[in-house]
Amino acid sequence: MQFAPAVYEHAARLIDRSPWEVSRDPELLFRAHAEAYRTYRHRPVVVGIDIYNLEAEAYGASVAEPEGNAVPAVSGYVCGSAADIMRLSPLDPAKDGRVPMVIETARRLAAEFPEADVRVPVSGCFSVAANLTGFEALLFGAVSEPASVGEALSHLVRGQVAFCADAASAGFGVTVFETAAAPPMISPALFREIVLPALKILVGEAGRIIGRPASLIVGGDAYPILDCLLETRPGFLICPSETDQEAFMETLRAHPHIAARVSMNPQLLAAGDLEGIRREADRIMDLIGDRENTTVGAGVIPYETDPEIVLKAMEYVSRR
Repeated sequence: MQFAPAVYEHAARLIDRSPWEVSRDPELLFRAHAEAYRTYRHRPVVVGIDIYNLEAEAYGASVAEPEGNAVPAVSGYVCGSAADIMRLSPLDPAKDGRVPMVIETARRLAAEFPEADVRVPVSGCFSVAANLTGFEALLFGAVSEPASVGEALSHLVRGQVAFCADAASAGFGVTVFETAAAPPMISPALFREIVLPALKILVGEAGRIIGRPASLIVGGDAYPILDCLLETRPGFLICPSETDQEAFMETLRAHPHIAARVSMNPQLLAAGDLEGIRREADRIMDLIGDRENTTVGAGVIPYETDPEIVLKAMEYVSRR
């Protein structure tokens, strides 16, 4: 069986730089993800550090430099409400923010490692909106004016689809990330009413553009919205550590064509708890059983994680 680490800010550690430095510099971004791939040979290689900030910053949101090695976060919102989102021009991936840098870095990585599965992270529309208005303002709008928020998400779809198209034209795939919309942050009912319509369009268009069903990443307590996620017809889903993993995987047994990654708690790796990692890996591998096209994961590998711990976890799973 295979262990597939999700490497974003952790890539910066491998070249002894902070996530902030790497997120801002195209050469450092390339070096960090190149070193991560040389170290782990992981699939896929998703190019980015603070992946959920990318589109919001391109629309005008501020991202502040954090202290130490923390992951950068949005510090200044560009919109006060869903109505403000409607006034934004669609994202232009050829020139807006750091989007061109990420696409160019992906192009360099694909050229350097032709055998690698290099992808660009594309945020789901709710996750973009949450970083445009702030999550609390967006959630209040979702409860008080759900139609307005739904329209705002639909308005953002055009730019996200254009992002997918630019990535595909450069020769690599995309992965759609929509974790901001996962329970318990919003209810399953709100997810279906507000998030799902735009997400279905985005995942469907991404799949059409890249020529195969797109990968969809939704963390958190994802099992209560699994039926919605399946409606997007993804090619890949994660089974997060925060959800009812047994129920999640039991449901996926009726969908053997969907690849899956079942995640252990990433803090076990950050803590260097090898015995805990082995127990958790055993539990997950027993849960996977004989399901094909399924890997072991660990959520997002924290920056501070010792690479030797990740390698030992990968070795242990591969020997099973």
